[in-house]
Amino acid sequence: MSLNKAPQNNVFYRNQNWHYPKIVRGEGIYLYDDNGKQYIDGCSGSAVANIGHGNEEIAEAAAEQIKKVAFTHLSRFTAEPIEECARKVAEMTPGDLNHVYFVSGGSEATETCIKLARQYYKERDGKTSKWKVISRWTSYHGATVGALSLSGTIGRRKIYDPYLCDFPKIHQAYCYRCPYKSKYPECGLACAYELEKEILKWGAENIAAFIAEPVIGSAAPAAHPSKEYFKVIREICTRYDVLFIIDEVMMGFGRTGRNFGVDHYDVVPDLMACAKGMSSGYTPLGAAVANDEVFNTIMVKGSGQFVHGHTYGGNPLSCAIGSKVLDIIVRDNLVENAATQGEYILHRMKDLYKYPIVGDVRGKGLMLGVEFVKDQESKEPFDPSEKVNSKVTVSCLDEGLVPYPGSGSVDGIRGDHILLAPPITITREEADLFCDKLDKAIAKVSEQIFG
Repeated sequence: MSLNKAPQNNVFYRNQNWHYPKIVRGEGIYLYDDNGKQYIDGCSGSAVANIGHGNEEIAEAAAEQIKKVAFTHLSRFTAEPIEECARKVAEMTPGDLNHVYFVSGGSEATETCIKLARQYYKERDGKTSKWKVISRWTSYHGATVGALSLSGTIGRRKIYDPYLCDFPKIHQAYCYRCPYKSKYPECGLACAYELEKEILKWGAENIAAFIAEPVIGSAAPAAHPSKEYFKVIREICTRYDVLFIIDEVMMGFGRTGRNFGVDHYDVVPDLMACAKGMSSGYTPLGAAVANDEVFNTIMVKGSGQFVHGHTYGGNPLSCAIGSKVLDIIVRDNLVENAATQGEYILHRMKDLYKYPIVGDVRGKGLMLGVEFVKDQESKEPFDPSEKVNSKVTVSCLDEGLVPYPGSGSVDGIRGDHILLAPPITITREEADLFCDKLDKAIAKVSEQIFG
């Protein structure tokens, strides 16, 4: 009797039905597989590799820090790279978001924020009822149980539903598929004022925080609200004594053409979750950033102890790498480059409407999205069985372009889209090549479907 073993190797891949090209190196915006094929990393992995691949300065900084000390535990020691990286993050964040709690990634960052919110109210005035966090449908805040509880993507939640907290949710600010069947400004920002209704429904005494992405990430790539939306959100949170958490895990550190996505809206949240672009994928690194009020209430006026921690949070190696990444982003004006090249690429991408498969093209900076439809006028989505997002992905890879595919943007099940987020180092020449490859890939799929 023989045991069947998985083919290829011992890696537990996320999808055993997918063929994984083997990448052997990266350089700038490009990846190269073991057959020599070149790909434009059109999504920076998952909006991670902001400064691109194979950066020698980062390799040198990492090697230098490894020779000194790679790991200390943040519960007992500090080190210069930890303090330096925190200072540089605080220089970029808006307002008084000055207190940086390092973790290893985005899911940890959002969970840290909701723990901070809970402990803030407990230490401020002993309130034990304020624990619920309101979030939005068609959103994604992470894969861990707490972060997934915040997320509004039905497909990702369904199998794990018994484990999840029943956090309240409101409609997303998703103008292309407005839940109110309206248009801005005739809608009166109903999706923003829905937050007030939800707070009153549950009672403000039970609500600790509201969390939102400034620009939607993987759930409905690059969809974003009007400038006034977050001003209304900020005012409602303040009025009802609810902390406003902004999830900048995908958008932070220049991706949208500003330091952070929330900077487009001229408001300052109370807590921020960030990761990905902070280290550009050269090491796992994320952070929860607190304002003065939250920090001082817990750490100065209160117990002085945050009851939370992760083994690798704030290790000197990751912080040294993150610090060098932030230096490069500032020195090379990459935030401005993301704004300039993003505007140019979005302008070129508008030409994709000539293909009947394309329903919506949108973006801020180099956070871009394309949504695919069966009918442009009615916005009818494809049946999930047609696997349109997979067809587009394969077509893009054939052209040497890596997109980030997704589904469920319409109702949690239906809706095909791709996220496009190339490294913010991309040049104008590379931007043209990116757009040419994208056009060819979508043209092929559109022809296959519509003839």
